[in-house]
Amino acid sequence: MMHRTKRKVVPLLDGLLFLPGILMCMNLREDLARIMKGDVTDDASTVKKYSRDTSIFERSPRVVVFPKDTDDVAAIVRYVHDAKAGGEDISLAARAAGTDMTGGPLTDSVSVVFTKYMNHIGEIADGTAVAEPGVYYRDFERATRAKSGMIVPSYPASRELCAIGGMVANNSGGELTLSYGKTNDYIRELDVVLSDGSTATLAPISTSELWKKESQNDLEGAIYTKIHKLLRENESLIADARPNVTKNSAGYALWNVMDKSRGTFDLTQLIAGSQGTLAVVTNAKLGMVTTKSHRAMVVIFLSDIKLLPEIVHRVLKSKPESFESYDDQTFKLAVRFMPQIISQFGILQMVKLGFSFIPEMWMAATGGVPKLILMAEFAADSKSEALEVARVAAATIADLPVGVKIARSETESAKYWTIRRESFSLLRKNLHGLYAAPFIDDLVVHPDDYPRFLPELNALLSQHRLLYTIAGHIGDANFHIIPLMDMGRPEVRAEILELMPKVYSLVAKYKGSITGEHNDGIIRTPYLELMYGPEVCELFRQVKEIFDPLDILNPGKKIGGTIADIERSMIKHS
Repeated sequence: MMHRTKRKVVPLLDGLLFLPGILMCMNLREDLARIMKGDVTDDASTVKKYSRDTSIFERSPRVVVFPKDTDDVAAIVRYVHDAKAGGEDISLAARAAGTDMTGGPLTDSVSVVFTKYMNHIGEIADGTAVAEPGVYYRDFERATRAKSGMIVPSYPASRELCAIGGMVANNSGGELTLSYGKTNDYIRELDVVLSDGSTATLAPISTSELWKKESQNDLEGAIYTKIHKLLRENESLIADARPNVTKNSAGYALWNVMDKSRGTFDLTQLIAGSQGTLAVVTNAKLGMVTTKSHRAMVVIFLSDIKLLPEIVHRVLKSKPESFESYDDQTFKLAVRFMPQIISQFGILQMVKLGFSFIPEMWMAATGGVPKLILMAEFAADSKSEALEVARVAAATIADLPVGVKIARSETESAKYWTIRRESFSLLRKNLHGLYAAPFIDDLVVHPDDYPRFLPELNALLSQHRLLYTIAGHIGDANFHIIPLMDMGRPEVRAEILELMPKVYSLVAKYKGSITGEHNDGIIRTPYLELMYGPEVCELFRQVKEIFDPLDILNPGKKIGGTIADIERSMIKHS
């Protein structure tokens, strides 16, 4: 609260005072509490809880709000919009489960948290399901399977922890993306609150419906009109800028809005992956698929990285449902922390999983750990069919000097999935004194470039004394590199800033993506120009201005973020 002055004070809104050029919040918490049904708090423990996600950043919000419904969200946005219009330094950031690895939901202003109240699952019918942003994916999948036998297959590795709002915000992908695509492929409709506090429902629309939208005399109409114009006037530039790798969450997906083959215009494709910088999602209607019920896994133990491109090409011909990997460091950590891993399961499963790790423990004890473990899983309608496809895939690499094993049961494959899915969590929870620091964690290139890209990447990393693990979606050429660092040391934080542009420039050299699914956030926004160039980044800036003229929605993410932002927000402890 600012001190009163002797200058003339004119009442503007209840709880607000207007001075020339300045709109002052007399008490932000009390003002917000008056206009919404949900909770508003600024107590130290809550602020601390919501000042972190799973990134290397920390920002303390002024207040944390827990809206109960769309009306609450609209009231919050409208308040922030009006306060910013009057000169107040204020903004908001939407937050779901907080599993983001980029600092995406972090803010030093108003944190809008959905998991407490806006966590309801709506109608599940006709191959679609509706959910509020605070619904945890684990609960969502349980409900869709029970009702329809179907799922949204774009869940990330944090499937037990993440929520629907974050999946939409980051345009998440994961182990099934190879076969089924990313979250944007499943968005059928989004209810959103726009930056002036108005509401809209976004969905694919026809040309005639677009004309009607453009005739509206409101912010929604202006958005449709201006985005349509921007896309028409920059069609060639946008087409050339489209990343041609298997997945991408960097920037705004301008190339996905207009589908000439279907004759549709779809703003949901801009909202997907926008990290809450264009609108606040309050409901998502998502398409679903029915996956095959039986699986068999081919596990490949690889010691010579040079063989990787050939293995990937051969195995992909058998059409695996997923094709994942993790490295020797992850393997060793998994063996070391096996009790912590298996303790997450029920007693019976713990026993089965514990016994299944005996060969891996022996492998680690005798020094026979491979450089990479590859997991190609094949799905079919029957167990015998799945096993047959797995055998065929294994036979295609029988002439190569690699170890190959077929996991014939869920118990056999479960341990590999557990290591792959829990690798990042393992590092965060168990390595005291070192912090799992995601900053070069989501690189995507083309499989054909493995022989050139990987040696150059390894040469870069070898210039820095890093302990790191590599896991990822090997079939998509999507690598998750997680260095383990002592964030309390200034020289370590300086090393992060030194290494990032080198790695991202290398990815740009091979026309890849600096983030396939984790998104930009604080960590990558300053480096988008390395990937796209200044002209395309200028289009991104224009998109942000069209949707959010006052820059109140999660500012500094996707647009306007700086290296100074990275430096000031980096945690100073491990």
